[in-house]
Amino acid sequence: MQSRKIGPFEVSAIGMGCMNISAGYGPADDRESERLMLGALDAGYTFFDTAAMYGMGHSEELIGRTLSHRREEFTLASKCGIFKGENGRTQTDSRPDVLRKTCEDSLRRLQTDVIDLYYLHRIDPNVPVEESVGTLSELVSEGKIKTIGLSEVSTASLRRAHAVYPITALQSEYSLWARTPERQILAACKELGVTFVPFSPLARSFLTGESQDITNLPDDDIRATIARPRFEPDNFARNIKLLATFKDIAQEQGCSMAQLALAWILARADGTMIPIPGTRSMDHMKDNAGAGDIRLDAATVSALDDLINESTVAGDRYSERIMTSIDSEKD
Repeated sequence: MQSRKIGPFEVSAIGMGCMNISAGYGPADDRESERLMLGALDAGYTFFDTAAMYGMGHSEELIGRTLSHRREEFTLASKCGIFKGENGRTQTDSRPDVLRKTCEDSLRRLQTDVIDLYYLHRIDPNVPVEESVGTLSELVSEGKIKTIGLSEVSTASLRRAHAVYPITALQSEYSLWARTPERQILAACKELGVTFVPFSPLARSFLTGESQDITNLPDDDIRATIARPRFEPDNFARNIKLLATFKDIAQEQGCSMAQLALAWILARADGTMIPIPGTRSMDHMKDNAGAGDIRLDAATVSALDDLINESTVAGDRYSERIMTSIDSEKD
C-alpha cells in the first residue's frame, strides 16, 4: 500500500478505523476482530484509529491484547473527551482531570507507554478548547502522547486550538455524500498544515452497495439510531438509485465500489487525506487496502462529484439532536 505523512509519522494511505470491532453495528465477535486486526497489519495497514468511547474501552482493550507485541509496526491514534452517560446518551467532558484520567485508562487498555496521536473527540461547550488542548499539550510534555488531534470541530475552533499547540490532524466525516468539510475546514487544514482524516468514508457502507434501509437493521445499529435520516425507507429508496451509475463507473475503473469511494478521497487535497474505513470483514479490509493503489483522472473525479453530493442525497447525515450538537456543522 502507498504511504502518506501525518505529522511526524509515515502511515499507510488507508487507515484502519476500529469502532466497528466493538460498537456501532451490532455485536461483534472478539476472535474475529483479533484475526481482522492482525490481518490488517499483515496487509500493510500501519495506522490504527480507536477511541475510549468505542465499546466503552472494549476497542482499546482488543487492540492492546492483539497488537501490543507488534506495537513498533504501526501508528496508534485514540480519542478522549466523549462518553455515554447513565441515560445512554453521548456526553462530552473535557475538564483537565477527566482528560488525564481518560488518557491513563487508554494507555493501560492499549498496553502501551505512549499514544502517537491523541484526539479531542468532541468540543465540550463548557470547557474552552484552549484549556482542553493545553491539557493535551501537557500530556505531550510528559511523554504520554506524541501529537494532538481534533475531531468534528469548526474552523474557528481549529484555529483557536492551533494557536495553543500545533494540531497534527483533524478528523471528521467525509465522503461523497458527506461534504461539510468542503465549506471551510479543508482549506483551513491546508493552510495550517493539518492532515485531514475522513471517517465513515464509505458512508456507513452505503457506497459499497451492501447497505440496507432501517427496516432491516438491528436497533443497536448506528444507521438505525443517530445516522438514521438517510437510511429511512423513503430517503434510502431515493439514494440507492444513485448507485447504478456509481457501480458503472467502478466497473469502468476496474475496481470495487468501496475502492472507488476511497480512491475519490485519496485523489483530493493534494494527497493529504488519510481515510479510515472500518469493517469487521477480512475480505472488505483487504479490498479497502487495494484503493491505495488506484489513480483516478480528473474527469472521473468530476463525474463522481456531480453524481453523489449533499444536493443529490436525501436526508441529513445525523439525527437533528446530533446535528445541532456538532461543532463542525456550524461551518
